[in-house]
Amino acid sequence: MPPPIAFVLKGYPRLSETFIAQEILELERRGLDIRIVSLRQPTDRKRHPVHADIKAPVLYLPEYLHQEPLRVWRAWRRGRRRPGYVAARQCWLADLKRDRSPNRVRRFGQALVLAAELDDEVRGLHAHFLHTPASVARYTALLTDRNWSCSAHAKDIWTIPEWEKREKLAALDWLVTCSRVARDHLAALAPAGNARETVRLVYHGIDLDRFKALPRPSHLRDGRDPGNPVQLLSVGRAVAKKGFADLIDALAALPDDLHWRLVHIGGGPLAGKLRRRARRAGLAERIDWRGAESQDEVLAAYRAADIFVLASRIARNGDRDGLPNVLLEAQSQGLACIATEVSAIPELIDDGTTGRLVPAQQPAALAAAVGELIGDPAQRHRLGEAGRRRLREEFSHHVWIDRLAARFGLTRDADGTAIRA
Repeated sequence: MPPPIAFVLKGYPRLSETFIAQEILELERRGLDIRIVSLRQPTDRKRHPVHADIKAPVLYLPEYLHQEPLRVWRAWRRGRRRPGYVAARQCWLADLKRDRSPNRVRRFGQALVLAAELDDEVRGLHAHFLHTPASVARYTALLTDRNWSCSAHAKDIWTIPEWEKREKLAALDWLVTCSRVARDHLAALAPAGNARETVRLVYHGIDLDRFKALPRPSHLRDGRDPGNPVQLLSVGRAVAKKGFADLIDALAALPDDLHWRLVHIGGGPLAGKLRRRARRAGLAERIDWRGAESQDEVLAAYRAADIFVLASRIARNGDRDGLPNVLLEAQSQGLACIATEVSAIPELIDDGTTGRLVPAQQPAALAAAVGELIGDPAQRHRLGEAGRRRLREEFSHHVWIDRLAARFGLTRDADGTAIRA
């Protein structure tokens, strides 16, 4: 059996990070012994079915150091006697000099606890996200003389400073990221001479066994019947980068005689503000704010909808989507998608062929695309089927998970059994 790997996550389980849970499950099925390390306690009241299938034990580190001072003190007492303590402390102090935040202090304390409590048989660390989890993994690796690697996604890539990205890319063994845009950006910051080996593209893809497509409804809603409005759907946390304010403004610009309803699924800090914006726009009765829901509930919403809309944008702090998994999920059900030309979304959607793309932060352009598809069921069907075909051909989860498994040294023998390379 290969030695276990500790996966360092910011929080587990999280409804908004189904893609991470899906990867963990598939890697377990291929023979990787995973130990989950969570920097935060779970906050979501619901869980996805995939979380119940994961066998990995979970270690929760102190979310705030002052809440478990004895645990932290004991870890420091053990850690300061380690051969790697001086190097880890120097690395942390250099980071702290450039980032004087309580969060930076917390990361080192969490690394001390992880170093003290991690089983000796665990020989590698893998961080999901290049910001906080990667910092904890890096300090722990220095403390314990372990290797570490990383999966980078979206916010973590675009919101941390360049010096931090460069230093982490020089320190880790390898990194995978889920879009060509992100890969090119990070490869340019990786150490000269081995950027191609350091940074690899691995799309999350989608598990088409879990997201089995059903025949689309036979009705052809076109927005003319007030008793049978076109069903719009948008899924995502209520945060700035998802552009829900732009979506509300776009919907408010649609003609009054066009009949539609929007379902929004997702929690998030801006939910209340968005509801107030919708009320001011006179849309309160047309929008169903459902909050966070399980994967099964989200899947049912895809199957009931006519159009999926995601108005992603770049937030003021630089945060942006990578390749949103909700777009893959929607396309798996043959749902026509309208999205914005942000980050890696054009890697999935070809405008007019597999969906519709509009410029970000332009509600008028978004309104025009939404209005056009509301009134054109035939175009919706064509785009939805083309999107589903391309998804099946190029974004199958099983193809990409094999590439990720190879990064951990896992391959398959002739009968498909996972083995260690």
